Amino acid sequence: MAEATHVNQQITFFRSQIHKRSFDEETVHILELILASKGVESLIGVRSALKQFMRSESLSIVREIAEEPVERKLICADFLIRVFALIGDAESCLALRYEALVMREQKIATHPGLQVSSEEWQTLAEHLIEKGFYSVANKVCDKALICLKAYHVADSKAEEFLQDVHAIKKIKGLKDAAVLSMSSQSVQAMAAEYLKQKTVEESTQHAITSIGTQFSGSSRFRSGIRKRNFLRLKHSQSL
Repeated sequence: MAEATHVNQQITFFRSQIHKRSFDEETVHILELILASKGVESLIGVRSALKQFMRSESLSIVREIAEEPVERKLICADFLIRVFALIGDAESCLALRYEALVMREQKIATHPGLQVSSEEWQTLAEHLIEKGFYSVANKVCDKALICLKAYHVADSKAEEFLQDVHAIKKIKGLKDAAVLSMSSQSVQAMAAEYLKQKTVEESTQHAITSIGTQFSGSSRFRSGIRKRNFLRLKHSQSL
């Protein structure tokens, strides 16, 4: 009980740190302690609650720093990426990693030190494919290849690196894997839709047949009633 109370206090403290926008190592450490605690009855429930909390807060944070310098934006993005990674929210983590790289890419003209390397794009593509985000992975592979070409134009000394067939082949291999997986998903989606449609049609046909059978039986029943009533009437008249 005491351990559970302590964990709840840590969660409350973590939430207050986020509300105060304290994006430092202490806040990250608190989260690590929460997730490593043995006093948590349901770690899945805690992760789920923290995920929902951080998703909501991250949207507010992004809006708040919209006019901040790029350095501040990247610091916040890096913090959120670490937090989402610890919580286990792969989707939010990868989305922020992608946005952070795109942000750096857009600021190269004024901040040359923010240049994104092809290796960074490649690593992100690998992680996206692992988690099933094939469409984004395909775009990221294109960025990795473009990055190689841009680096070649900017620095002729990079020619030997660009001739590294293994690196280029690996990126193209990742792209092919992403495209193939996208196609596979499309086929599966079409098959699922076909089966769903077929099930609906079969159910509808069964219902129509059932209604028809019931209607036919009902008609015969009513016809029998009318016939019996008619015979009774004739019998009465004869009397």
